[in-house]
Amino acid sequence: MSIKNPANYTQLEYLMDNPQKFSNSKEVINFLSESFPACFSVTGEAKPLKIGIFQDLAERLKEEERVSKTLLRSSLRHYTNSWRYLHSVKEGAFRVDLDGQHSAPIEKEHADHAQTQLEESKAKVAEKRKAQNAAKPGAKKNPKSKSVPAFKSSSKGTNQDNVKPKAKLPPPEKLSVEQIVAGTSVTVKIGKSPMPATITDVSKDGVQVQLDTGMVVKVQVDNLRLARSKR
Repeated sequence: MSIKNPANYTQLEYLMDNPQKFSNSKEVINFLSESFPACFSVTGEAKPLKIGIFQDLAERLKEEERVSKTLLRSSLRHYTNSWRYLHSVKEGAFRVDLDGQHSAPIEKEHADHAQTQLEESKAKVAEKRKAQNAAKPGAKKNPKSKSVPAFKSSSKGTNQDNVKPKAKLPPPEKLSVEQIVAGTSVTVKIGKSPMPATITDVSKDGVQVQLDTGMVVKVQVDNLRLARSKR
């Protein structure tokens, strides 16, 4: 076999004669998904692999110089320990070979073991994230909520919890014809506030009322309202 002078190599010739070896599991898994798409995948739902798939791969890839058996074995372990793959290992589902053909169905023992692995892996990741968040320099602790002091009831003071809101009273009623007579208790608006009074006389030009203060005034009926009955 003649050895070419590297100085006379084109880049393409060099790459063809010296294929670059894979350096990590991700590259190997991508290669497997391209070479055996009916068996391996990098997205979507994974398929459970046939038991003994490593021997089949070693036989198929014996001429492949880019991947060593050691890296192939660790890549398979990485693939089968992923959450996506563990989700696919369910009792009764069929395993597949490199060509996607059904192999033996998954037994309950294997399905239970995969589920346990999945739960333990998720728990470890959650614990790790929790530790990382706690270690962040800018992480803020949950501020303690300041308790609002409750109003203590006092026999001397007024307990606000026991004070009932006053019911809104309806507006005073206008006087009916029958009520416009002497002796009717009314309120008369003088200034801004209505004042209690009693009708003393009724005439065509107005109604005469006597205020509780003793003052007597004459007003129009429209300015009078029926006084509320005292309870």
